[in-house]
Amino acid sequence: MGFILASSWSWFDQFIKYIPEGKLFSWRAVFDALPDIIERLPLTIGLTVAGAIFGLFLALLFALVKLNRTKMLYPIQAVFVSFLRGTPILVQLMLTYYGIPLFLKFLNVKYGLHWNINAIPASIFAITAFAFNEAAYASETIRAAIQSVDSGEIEAARSLGMTPIQVYKRVIIPNAAVVATPTLINGLIGLTKGTSLAFNAGIVEMFAQAQILGGADYRYFERYISVALVYWFISFLIEQLGNLIEKSMTIVEPIRVPEKEMGDLR
Repeated sequence: MGFILASSWSWFDQFIKYIPEGKLFSWRAVFDALPDIIERLPLTIGLTVAGAIFGLFLALLFALVKLNRTKMLYPIQAVFVSFLRGTPILVQLMLTYYGIPLFLKFLNVKYGLHWNINAIPASIFAITAFAFNEAAYASETIRAAIQSVDSGEIEAARSLGMTPIQVYKRVIIPNAAVVATPTLINGLIGLTKGTSLAFNAGIVEMFAQAQILGGADYRYFERYISVALVYWFISFLIEQLGNLIEKSMTIVEPIRVPEKEMGDLR
């Protein structure tokens, strides 16, 4: 695996030899860090995708609880979302990183379980924190999108004998998705950048790799530029993907032919 990676970057090694290496600031240090940083890209993407999927699922549950004012669950949801929106994601990450193992130890002691807490990957705690933080913000987006659906379409679906689940599946969710997609894409970009905090949980992702490289030669500024360029490129790709999704979901209005032209066609 290492041989494959090394051979794939051989052309890049030849390229950076032509870049001048300055004393105060080095462009070569900016570019020669890219291969090591990009090697951590799959981990960053994994944290983003997993956090987004679980976060979207939780966001839908939070939105439905708030819309239906479900007894017992609604007050809990309101306090939980308020806490997540009112505290920094770094604090939530630390609470998850230290809180979940502590809770699992309590269960071991209380019920005589034998869970190996040390075997749980740190990425699980990070994904949990990112998912709940994403859900807190996305739930309001989804709620507003659901409320924007034309009530006439909902009543028409009900009059056709559709069950509540069918109404959500065939009418509400497709229409709400068109409204919510732009904001959810922005949230996905924010989540991608937020994964840079995972290094606080001992996860060596792209930002942590940049710090390691900077500590080796004290070229911190150049390494941070390197990782910033990678994050910028990823955000650009997500933005373009979002534009494609929006275009594919756009409902094309039928072309209206004036009555005069209709008469001529007849």
